Amino acid sequence: MADHCRTDLSAYNNHWYSPGRNFLIRVVWFAVHGILFKSWLPGSGWRTFMLRLFGARMGEGIVIKPGVRVKYPWKLAVGDHSWLGEYVWIDNLGLVSIGDHCCVSQGALLLCGNHNYKKSSFDLIVKDIRLKDGVWIGAKGIVAPGVTCHEHSVLAAGSVATCDLEAYCIYAGNPARKVRDRVIQQTVGQSRQAA
Repeated sequence: MADHCRTDLSAYNNHWYSPGRNFLIRVVWFAVHGILFKSWLPGSGWRTFMLRLFGARMGEGIVIKPGVRVKYPWKLAVGDHSWLGEYVWIDNLGLVSIGDHCCVSQGALLLCGNHNYKKSSFDLIVKDIRLKDGVWIGAKGIVAPGVTCHEHSVLAAGSVATCDLEAYCIYAGNPARKVRDRVIQQTVGQSRQAA
């Protein structure tokens, strides 16, 4: 049997990581977030305003449901007409970019941080996440650090994206695998408006 090292969490050190903004702004955000932002008070407009106030880049027509958690607003960009469902958790140690017309469903987790299991000190790993236009992350779906979900891709409910999702494809499972192409039919009302 090979001689294996052991995990030593007493050696863990993430002093290299900077969440950005000064300590006071982070404390104020955590207070506002804990008391008000993730509360069950209805309304998206004031939540969008609060995120903008703390440095998020927010588009128009965004829907943010109650219970949404955002670790660092200044590391978040959300495009026009995108939706964040109840209990979405954006654990954005890195940058999270969400495009236009995206849907992040209830209980989904966008996770920018992880740990290096190959190191005895369990070092912190931080990578950005990018959801391009038209992406749908299903309920309880998890997007792992460093993943890009390309245009109009779908991550099925309860699935885990550990690598990039191709455009116009549907992924399911843990780890998520491509199960079929996504074909989007134009709504009748849209074709009349375009004419």
